[in-house]
Amino acid sequence: MSMSTRRTSLALLMLSVGTFSYVTIEVLPIGLLTVMADDLHRSRSQIGLLVSGYAVIVVLMSIPLTRLTRRWPRRSVLSGTLAVVTIANLLAAAAPTYEVLFGARLVTALSQALFWSIAPSIATSLVSPEFHGRAVSRISIGAALASVLGVPLGTLLGEHTSWRIPFLVMAALGAAMFAGAMTLLPRTEPQGGVSRRGSTPDVRRYVAVVATAAIGVTGFMTFNTYVTPFLLDISGFGSNALGPILLASGLGGVVGAVTVGRALDRNPWRTLVLALALLTTFLFGLAAFGRWQVPTVALIAVTGLAYSAMAVALQARTLQIAPMRTELASAGMNSAYNAGIAAGAFIGGLLIDNTTVRSVALVGGLVLAVATLLTLSEPVLARRPVRLAECEHDRPRRQVCEEAA
Repeated sequence: MSMSTRRTSLALLMLSVGTFSYVTIEVLPIGLLTVMADDLHRSRSQIGLLVSGYAVIVVLMSIPLTRLTRRWPRRSVLSGTLAVVTIANLLAAAAPTYEVLFGARLVTALSQALFWSIAPSIATSLVSPEFHGRAVSRISIGAALASVLGVPLGTLLGEHTSWRIPFLVMAALGAAMFAGAMTLLPRTEPQGGVSRRGSTPDVRRYVAVVATAAIGVTGFMTFNTYVTPFLLDISGFGSNALGPILLASGLGGVVGAVTVGRALDRNPWRTLVLALALLTTFLFGLAAFGRWQVPTVALIAVTGLAYSAMAVALQARTLQIAPMRTELASAGMNSAYNAGIAAGAFIGGLLIDNTTVRSVALVGGLVLAVATLLTLSEPVLARRPVRLAECEHDRPRRQVCEEAA
């Protein structure tokens, strides 16, 4: 496959915008939680279900959809997902009831389940092997920027207009990406877009990283799904302050996404441990000092930095140690990540309904501490690695290698 440098760069930019869009769409109800609850006459925890229900679909469907479409042309699959996300977001923006909105979210989740699984392999297929790392880095930065900039900007727009307007904007962005995919991506067979195993494949390490992602994201989302009521009820901020505070988190996330690259090149495992440890510490800090506004703003900003670093580190670590095709490894990480989003939203909803809002920071920190300890144990797992030769010649082990996701 031959592509011009400019066309390749534009195609990678389109994929990066795609990851930005999907993450923004997935967690957009977090920033608009109180606005949507009031307009739809639903409880805060029911609006939280728009996030957890979405994540459950991604968890359940990432691997099956990736396997189902593995023989289809990648451009057709990607364009189809973008067409679906465009239509589903138009429906969400026009939804007359909570039930219609919930259905539109689930349809969007189906497209995300497939997009996130195939986007990394498409990105690497656009460049020669010596540039694979940079291609994946570009789309990973887009994903990191999404969770820290997309929601704050969507919150600002929704607070000053209507919660429906951000969904209209995302539908327009989806249409633009669809056009970009049809224009920029070549007609290739799926074999041309499937990446090989990671550079240092290891089944046990991969399983540990997938488990760390599920647990770590659960901890963070226990707090972050309900950050809006935390800031309103515990810190005492007014609704007009929500956008700027979440924007501070976004700026912290930009710093994290930009600065974590060099650390990952030196030692991906140590970088992941550090990001998890910092995120744990910051959530404990919010639980302790959330009543005071100045330290709360500072902690929200550095929490965004640490979460962005953790997300990029998890993706980089997955691609490094993937014991199967990176396309399936990404599907496994996608499922684990969204399992964490669903679990965190569910746990946080239980906590705010039965205790105080402050508890979401404390419990989130405790769950993240478990993820940190699991990552610290990874060197112990490496002492007894599953060799790829065993995967090739032992059918049960081969199944583990293929199905570890």
